[in-house]
Amino acid sequence: MGRRGRPRERDCAAQGARRHCRRAGPLVSSSPACGWQQDTRVCMLRKMGEAVARVARKVNETVESGSDTLDLAECKLVSFPIGIYKVLRNVTDQIQLITLANNELKSLTSKFMTTFCQLRELRLEGNFLHRLPNEVSTLQHLKAIDLSRNQFHDFPEQLTTLPELETINLEENEIVDVPVEKLAAMPALRSINLRFNPLSAEVRVIAPPLIKFDMLMSPEGARAPPP
Repeated sequence: MGRRGRPRERDCAAQGARRHCRRAGPLVSSSPACGWQQDTRVCMLRKMGEAVARVARKVNETVESGSDTLDLAECKLVSFPIGIYKVLRNVTDQIQLITLANNELKSLTSKFMTTFCQLRELRLEGNFLHRLPNEVSTLQHLKAIDLSRNQFHDFPEQLTTLPELETINLEENEIVDVPVEKLAAMPALRSINLRFNPLSAEVRVIAPPLIKFDMLMSPEGARAPPP
């Protein structure tokens, strides 16, 4: 069925942007002294509208194509849009890959994890995350997670409970201690990337004899190259 035959609810994000702009009031001032402020405001609202439209377009593409992938990378998101849950409610079971890379996320909610519990891959690199909700343990089919270039100081130990997890990427965080024994007990784990983390000397010594998977570590004191 074509785009016109689709439910109107799929355009809720774009409609929300239009409502926001209407509430914002007039963008033109009669005072010349305020001209630069109005220009700045217009620019900010335009960028906001463009970001919302980009998200709406990508969500619509996922719904209409029946894709198993939701790609919301580089959409300037500071949180996962609540309206997306409603739009995707009939197709959540088919989504196996979500990428939220290179946004401005500081956290993910338990609702996100329980809604998309069928995920096989989750890409969250390049955000401001410092922890994961406990409900990440519901991702029982997850095979790969990318948390590189975030702000983790503590290793997200909930990941060690996932029976099918094969790949963990935590490159470029601030992790010092790693639950080596729990990682060693994970049945499917094949690779963990801990490059450019300030790992303790203890982790560097005890990990190699215990693990049977690839554990990538940078030399002590090594710094990540500039972006």
